[in-house]
Amino acid sequence: MAETGNEHNERQEQEQTLYEQLGGEETVDRLVKAFYERVYRTPELIPLFQTDMQEVMEKQRLFLTQFLGGPAHYSMQYGPPRLRMRHLPFEITPARAQAWLRCMREAMDEIGLEGPLRDWFYMRLTQVAEFMVNTAEGPTTSAE
Repeated sequence: MAETGNEHNERQEQEQTLYEQLGGEETVDRLVKAFYERVYRTPELIPLFQTDMQEVMEKQRLFLTQFLGGPAHYSMQYGPPRLRMRHLPFEITPARAQAWLRCMREAMDEIGLEGPLRDWFYMRLTQVAEFMVNTAEGPTTSAE
């Protein structure tokens, strides 16, 4: 029995990685650029990103590519992501995790990422951000 056009399209979508479905390298590059434009304007996050912006952006681009099912260039270049271990030297508070997520959400909005794939991607990033928290809010941190 032959597939209908809709069945064929659905099967192709299921075979594609989220990376491919979202637009691949071009989309990840645009997202990372829009994200870091926000990060470097966010007072809660600036202390975490005192290194070379281009290096940080490249690592994020490689990580997100792999995270979304694209080529595993991050692991090939840096080894397993081990995100929590790599971020332990940085004070990641709940407020900083929320600021990071806000920057990502705004970057997704800017590049026009929408729909169920965006929702799933953002939910996974929310889980990662919550897992990365390693420091309670200090007594000098004020609530907004």
